[in-house]
Amino acid sequence: MPISPDNLTDPQVRAFVQALNAGDSAAFFALLTPDATMSDDGSDRDLAGWVDREIFSANGRMDVVEESDGGRTLLADYRNDTWGGMRTRWTFVVSGDKISRFETGQA
Repeated sequence: MPISPDNLTDPQVRAFVQALNAGDSAAFFALLTPDATMSDDGSDRDLAGWVDREIFSANGRMDVVEESDGGRTLLADYRNDTWGGMRTRWTFVVSGDKISRFETGQA
């Protein structure tokens, strides 16, 4: 059974999932440090291009199945219009009150 985004432990990760699921790119990018980085399946990607292509232009949505590491690692069912649904793992590095890196990939 999915965990409601409102119940996620880490406040920055909670806001990340909420912004992603709401399709709110302004709120999403406001959560990231100016030099934030990310990787997908172990390869670093251009963050802005990847987020647009895989999340906002493709109606991405995340249903969190479990969290660990104080809420900074998520196991989630992720789906978008491009790839359909898949089980994914997301890990986050939080610097102060912003996310400085996230890594995702199939779980």
